[in-house]
Amino acid sequence: MSVIGSLSLILLLWSGVEEVRLDQLQQRLATGKDTTFVVNFWATWCKPCVEELPAFDKLSRRYKDEPVKVILVSLDNPAERQTKVEPFLKRRGYELCDAVVLNEPKPHLWIDRVDQSWSGSIPATLFIRGERRLFGEFQFSPELLESIFSTFQAEGK
Repeated sequence: MSVIGSLSLILLLWSGVEEVRLDQLQQRLATGKDTTFVVNFWATWCKPCVEELPAFDKLSRRYKDEPVKVILVSLDNPAERQTKVEPFLKRRGYELCDAVVLNEPKPHLWIDRVDQSWSGSIPATLFIRGERRLFGEFQFSPELLESIFSTFQAEGK
């Protein structure tokens, strides 16, 4: 299959970006007790966020056959989900990551529910497996993400 044909197939299979509330996201995370979730909070307008997205895509591809789920949580305006966020992710081929746009207009009311230490700056990432959690509020390189992920996985065994 040609590169254009492969890209067209990816775009057809890609299911798009869902709009969710924090409660819905938390329910999704609670259902997978044997799954490691890597939840990255980002936005299309955040340069460090955009720069680190390939690391999350790489992680998602590397562990696609294991109980690992990378969720990209966009903090863009939910009204821009179809016009900005979806096209942005499609162009970059991040189809193996789950992607959602968080529809929570008042950050001061929900940030502490993600992690008590979160100042609200992005990028920010939360690792979850069962009751274990690890939160980081910084930009990941592919090597740093793999290292922290591997350590988080190993500590749970």
